[in-house]
Amino acid sequence: MQPIFYDNVYVQPLLKSSTNNNIFLDILRLDKLHNVVSGNKWFKLQLQIKDCKQAKKNTIATFGGAYSNHIVATAYACKLEGLNSIGIIRGHESKQLNHTLQQAQGLGMQLQFVSRTDYGNKELLKQNLQQDNWYWVNEGGYATLGAEGVTDMYKWIDDSYTHIACATGTGTMMAGLIKGAATHQHIIGITALKGHDSLQQEITHLLTTKEAEKPFTILADYHFGGYAKHPKALLDWMNHLYTTYQLPTDIVYTSKMLYGVFNLIESSYFAEGSKIMAIHSGGLQGNLSVPKGSLVFD
Repeated sequence: MQPIFYDNVYVQPLLKSSTNNNIFLDILRLDKLHNVVSGNKWFKLQLQIKDCKQAKKNTIATFGGAYSNHIVATAYACKLEGLNSIGIIRGHESKQLNHTLQQAQGLGMQLQFVSRTDYGNKELLKQNLQQDNWYWVNEGGYATLGAEGVTDMYKWIDDSYTHIACATGTGTMMAGLIKGAATHQHIIGITALKGHDSLQQEITHLLTTKEAEKPFTILADYHFGGYAKHPKALLDWMNHLYTTYQLPTDIVYTSKMLYGVFNLIESSYFAEGSKIMAIHSGGLQGNLSVPKGSLVFD
């Protein structure tokens, strides 16, 4: 299986002047990877798709909410790779599917809706729904193979970077960045979820003991009220990023991560001369839930 779409990805400088304590900041434009398998999604899926095929299974089954970028990305990747796809969706089916689920269904994904209570016990769901030709992918691609696929991001991240910053959901991308980092590189994860107290444990679960000794920090102060919450202050920040840097971001992950990084720079969190790579994890379709006209780039 070829590493598709990589030619579209590039590094965009954000801060390169002598201001801000001589801090340099770049962003890896993974949002340019593909308009459906956007950002970090392909990286987390690629080795699991390969494993599915090696196991001679023809269907990938996975989990997600009604607005999950992961659901759509999995549907597209499976279609591309000649696999069937099943999406186990949290909540009851509505009479009119939203844009995300319509797109997934249009890509051939079979949708199965389960109650929020049942969704909370995914292992039991797997046992009850399992078929011999199904290969399970966890919500958000959370798995050791998912994290290992993320190490491909180091094609664009060289050893000159002292810090690598990313947004975190399941923690799979952050775990992969830790796996691939040089020993002097510090990984910073900025949480998109409020009160995600188990995140560090979930990340270290995907790491070897030696990998877990690498320097990394999880920061939980930049969630703007919780997952997908987007108060006016966040929308104003997103508009600032676009008008200043021509950089579109999403309401869930990258906008909050960059707000945190810029705040840390202004607060002298980083040592003089630090060079930071921020990861744009895609997910711009999440902005479809924002009222029209709220963003200058919608």
